[in-house]
Amino acid sequence: MKEIIIEAPTRPSLRARFLRHGTRFLLQPVLSGSLSPERQRARLTFITRLMKFLAPRGTLATQQTLGGVPMEWVENIHSGVQGYMLYLHGGAYVIGSPQSHRNLTAHLAKHCALRVAVIDYRLAPEHAFPAAVDDALAAYRGMLDMGIEAQDIVIAGDSAGGGLTLACALAAREAGLPLPAALVCMSPWTDLTNVSESMQKNAATEVMLSYNGIQTYTQQYLQGADPRTPFASPLHADLKGMPPTLIQVADIEVLYNDSTRYAEASKKAGVETVLQVSPDLWHVWQLYAGQMPEADDAIWHIAQFIGVHLGQSRSA
Repeated sequence: MKEIIIEAPTRPSLRARFLRHGTRFLLQPVLSGSLSPERQRARLTFITRLMKFLAPRGTLATQQTLGGVPMEWVENIHSGVQGYMLYLHGGAYVIGSPQSHRNLTAHLAKHCALRVAVIDYRLAPEHAFPAAVDDALAAYRGMLDMGIEAQDIVIAGDSAGGGLTLACALAAREAGLPLPAALVCMSPWTDLTNVSESMQKNAATEVMLSYNGIQTYTQQYLQGADPRTPFASPLHADLKGMPPTLIQVADIEVLYNDSTRYAEASKKAGVETVLQVSPDLWHVWQLYAGQMPEADDAIWHIAQFIGVHLGQSRSA
């Protein structure tokens, strides 16, 4: 495993410090677990409307279905298309949508020169595990059915969507499908037993998630299923043969050890794994791509990783 500590100034940038406070004010209440799913979704929709104009120029979003799953294609008319990404949004399996992550997926489309399929997978508690995994796999199978080669596909996601990214690859492997060229996980939730050290240790420094909220979301998603089930908690899966994987995480977030423990397990399974740890940031800071330098730096690293692996698969 190659571990990269991304260089950062002694203090986060001025924009990062400002956006940290904004995140605590706007998003932490939404993800506290104290509101009903309906109220959480309504608040997130309001926040999404405030940010709808942040996507880079040239962004084109088209609503369709993929493998029977509602989704949107996001691309940039100025960057071209050199490959494809299946993007699985975060939101603790309870909230989130293609629209809530439009800014992030639009920057990925632009800087990685990809056509990004962002699926609107079914959410808990109305649709418990494994509905999200089933939808992700159906969408991946739908991309293959379109004639897109697996070697030209990257699966990516953040938070719960990061764990779902890994679960989708595991499900594809179990189904005998060709695996994608690479996986990209931003602060992935990989272990729904929620016993890692950082769950408690970093609670005071986390500006988005809370331990109580995570426990609530776990119950809403699993609804009695074993939290060690590999498709729910990829940390507990047999990881041999998984695609090259990039993991980005901040060192003071509650899911920090979900990333470090998964990276170590991936390494032991012989998977090419890159772990990038960013100091003094917060959960899925990449959402602020185009708004703060630390997020832009993370997107640049993702683009470099994807470029290498899509290029390798095409030239093999």
